[in-house]
Amino acid sequence: QVQLVESGGGLVQAWGSLRLSCVASGIFYSINTIGWYRQGPGKERELVALITSGHSTNYGDSVKGRFTISRVNAKSTVYLQMNSLKPEDTGVYYCYVEIEARFTSRMDEHWGRGTQVTVSS
Repeated sequence: QVQLVESGGGLVQAWGSLRLSCVASGIFYSINTIGWYRQGPGKERELVALITSGHSTNYGDSVKGRFTISRVNAKSTVYLQMNSLKPEDTGVYYCYVEIEARFTSRMDEHWGRGTQVTVSS
């Protein structure tokens, strides 16, 4: 009963910037952790960035210093500002959320369908 809608992907040149957005909707009590993973061509899915309800963050090593994650709790929305993009940033970016479900109080994980980011050299 949770839907994640990603937007903001596209084609950009190296050293350029993009901002991804993910909006969570549906039936849940709260969002504990929300963020992004990505999967590049021929690679496994890897952590990009996560942010908790307390606004603590965790970044993958390859994006530290270049990407910034933020969230607006009232809108159940997370943003990923991607600067100084490199060709190796190319991949499908998936929104990820850990929510506390209504009624059961379970911690459930959900994934978005992904948005393509392509960085040309």
